[in-house]
Amino acid sequence: MKKIVVLSGAGISAESGIRTFRDSNGLWEEYRIEDVATPEAWQRNPDLVLEFYNQRRKQALSVEPNAGHYALVKLEEKYDVTIITQNVDNLHEKAGSSNVLHLHGELFKSRSTVDETLVYEMDGWELKRGDLCEKGSQLRPHIVWFGEMVPMIEPAMEISEEADIFIVVGTSLAVYPAAGLIHYVPTSVPIYLVDPNIPEGISRKNITFIPEPATTGLTRLVEQLIS
Repeated sequence: MKKIVVLSGAGISAESGIRTFRDSNGLWEEYRIEDVATPEAWQRNPDLVLEFYNQRRKQALSVEPNAGHYALVKLEEKYDVTIITQNVDNLHEKAGSSNVLHLHGELFKSRSTVDETLVYEMDGWELKRGDLCEKGSQLRPHIVWFGEMVPMIEPAMEISEEADIFIVVGTSLAVYPAAGLIHYVPTSVPIYLVDPNIPEGISRKNITFIPEPATTGLTRLVEQLIS
């Protein structure tokens, strides 16, 4: 069975109604990234950071996967599919995708502030001051904040090297290290890039640009791949 690797970004979630900071003048739901999504923000004002991610979870619970998410599930009928996502929401899983690697963390998990290996599934949307890990320390969002290492990037590189087909959807390929994953795809492997705004400066052979939203472009591509 051929292996398809998908790199998904904020664009596919945006079509379900989840806003992205890149689409709103550098503001994320009216917050500056520096105030809610950095280690310094957590040290300075943990209550604000907790509230910000509580609202993100609450919003994520109110939206549903779109046709793009479901198209990727359909691919599993014929291919071994791994999704590497830059998104922290659970829409790929909610749609039914069975193999999802989250590069930037997961919204519906929390983790210890003294032992990063202690990660917990969240029941509901609220994480509060005083919610502690088993070692007695405050829990924080299980999110890779700006300025932090991306621990899943090496597994993502290895997965990209194994691809027989590589699909990029809903990302501007501007955020590193995720954007660099296409350089780990063997040059003989076809790459399909689905996004209304095709990034400039991508020069490699075997790349097909599909300048459409995920809901239409990905659906059409999947029909082509499974026919």
